[in-house]
Amino acid sequence: MFKLPVKITTVLLSLMLIIGTAGAAFALGNEKNEIKSDAGAEKPVAQQPEEPFKDETVYVLAGADGSVKKIIVSDWIKNTLSSDKIADKSELKNIENVKGNEKYTLDSDNMTVWDAEGNDIYYKGNIEKELPVGLNVSYKLDGKPVTAENIAGKSGRITVRFDYDNRQFETVSIDGKQEKIYVPFVMLTGMLLDNETFRNVEVSNGKLINDGKRTAVLGIALPGLQDNLALDEEKIKLPDFIEITADAKNFKFGMTVTVATNEVFNKIDTSKLDSISDLTNSADQLTEGMNKLLDGSSQLYGGLDTLLNKSGELVAGIDKMASGAKQLKDAAATLDNGAGELKGYISELSDGLSELKGHNAELNGGAKQVFDTLLATATSQLNSAGITVPDLTVENYATVLNGVIASLDETAVYNAALSQVTAAVQANRSLIEAQVTAAVREQVAAAVIGEATGGQMTKEQYDAAVSAQQISPALQSQIETAINAQMQSAGIKSTIAAQVENVIKQTISEQMASDAVQSKLTAASNGAKSVISLKSSLDSYNAFYLGLITYTNGVVSAADGAKSISDGTYRLKEGTAGIKDGMSVLYGGILEMKNGLPTLVTGVTKLKDGAMQLSDGLKKFNDEGISKITDLVGSDIKGLVTRIKATADVSKNYRNFSGMSDDFDGQVKFIYRTDEIK
Repeated sequence: MFKLPVKITTVLLSLMLIIGTAGAAFALGNEKNEIKSDAGAEKPVAQQPEEPFKDETVYVLAGADGSVKKIIVSDWIKNTLSSDKIADKSELKNIENVKGNEKYTLDSDNMTVWDAEGNDIYYKGNIEKELPVGLNVSYKLDGKPVTAENIAGKSGRITVRFDYDNRQFETVSIDGKQEKIYVPFVMLTGMLLDNETFRNVEVSNGKLINDGKRTAVLGIALPGLQDNLALDEEKIKLPDFIEITADAKNFKFGMTVTVATNEVFNKIDTSKLDSISDLTNSADQLTEGMNKLLDGSSQLYGGLDTLLNKSGELVAGIDKMASGAKQLKDAAATLDNGAGELKGYISELSDGLSELKGHNAELNGGAKQVFDTLLATATSQLNSAGITVPDLTVENYATVLNGVIASLDETAVYNAALSQVTAAVQANRSLIEAQVTAAVREQVAAAVIGEATGGQMTKEQYDAAVSAQQISPALQSQIETAINAQMQSAGIKSTIAAQVENVIKQTISEQMASDAVQSKLTAASNGAKSVISLKSSLDSYNAFYLGLITYTNGVVSAADGAKSISDGTYRLKEGTAGIKDGMSVLYGGILEMKNGLPTLVTGVTKLKDGAMQLSDGLKKFNDEGISKITDLVGSDIKGLVTRIKATADVSKNYRNFSGMSDDFDGQVKFIYRTDEIK
């Protein structure tokens, strides 16, 4: 696990106290490699700006090796001035409004002019442009490089490394020199690892969270910041890559997500960096620690003085220990006798468990044969019922049957039937429209004829009169023109459209209520219940089968353990004999210790004198060494503060990727998503 040295940790912690905390949020795409825009989300703004604000999120769809496949940009223009029109500069193609109906046009300067009408604008589009930070993902298997395609399904010790190439910089003047200062992107890379596939997971520059089923991995890198701050790599190394190592079985790798943001440095208040005292807390802590060490040396001297005074009590304690040693020597003899009896009992237990262990293979084989027969019968029954499934095995039956149950779910079956009925009805839409249009025309014609004849004739009477040539051609033409005009009116067209939709809905509803559809739904429901019952039965036998395996494994462990214990009792008997002999030696040794106590008291006296010399030496080391070191800390910080200010200024200048008008303010973050490896 990567750990920053003490000095850089002190500097970065001080910096965090100045700039506060910052967070990043990101959205993931769906399974079709499409990105769902986050532009519709409500985002609070701490202070209302005086200019339009462009909040941009760049989604990078990448291959498993980090190579760019597609870039999708999501922009949110905050219409802070409630303008009717917003002139926006953008390099995007295929621009699409994702929230609202606002339209745009291109002016003579190729600016995108939105008819905002006081609203915020949310849109997305595509772009082909070099990213400010390049991503490269490499793989190793047992220490040897391997491609993303070739590592799939392999087993062994794997290494996945994420390298970040910071390409975005400004040339600025640092102490009279022109130097590159990179935009300080913080790279956060995350992924989920299945514990069935990965074991012994480690990550450099990151954190692991294991919930028992999956391990969440989150790593952080700061590409370019080492150069920005001119830090000596031999003393301080800032992480510019992330590396994950693990033991893999049948390697498969889900998608990874990397967030790149410079918002952390955008929040730095550089005016506060003028006070270097904010970054010298570590020197104060060093001085405080030295003072505690001096206090401890004084306490050591006092403790030795107390020890010397208590030497009399030590002499009395040794006398008691000699008495106790005599009792231990007698008890050791009793222990040796008991060990001999235990050896005989354990030997009998070991022989009985070994015989029981010999029948394990028969039990396990019979149970497996029964299980295989049950699974074969279930496979045959399902296929005979028209449900096609692969041959069920101990390993796959739960997954296969869960899939069958899901496919027979009432909601899923109903939705499938509804989809089929809807498609069939929609296929006859043109016929329905023709029928509805004809009916409406009859109604319109009746109304027009009634009005033209002053209410004297109905539609049927008019048609009869036309057939009898009792209506003048001029009146017929007038009535036909009026009918056609009303049929082309917005109101009549709206009426026709509404009636067509009503007919379609009614037809779909009637067909869904038909006996044919309802019988299919009932059959699916009954089938799901049968499969659920079948799976429950198989689960019950599986529990018995696994329990039997656990039992036979337990018998093996118990037999092996009893054998080990039996062997151990032989060694125990040998050991207790040694203990008995050893206790006799111990007793003799304690008597010698008792005789040597006067020499010990003399040694404590000399140690007390040495502790006084240690205390005096530490005081001299503090005065002549530590105090001078802490005085020198400030000289290292001055140049660092200048570079932190330059880094913060460059960060604040980088606010957009796809283009932005000069009168806009903005911010941008990048979200990289790599493909899965299966």
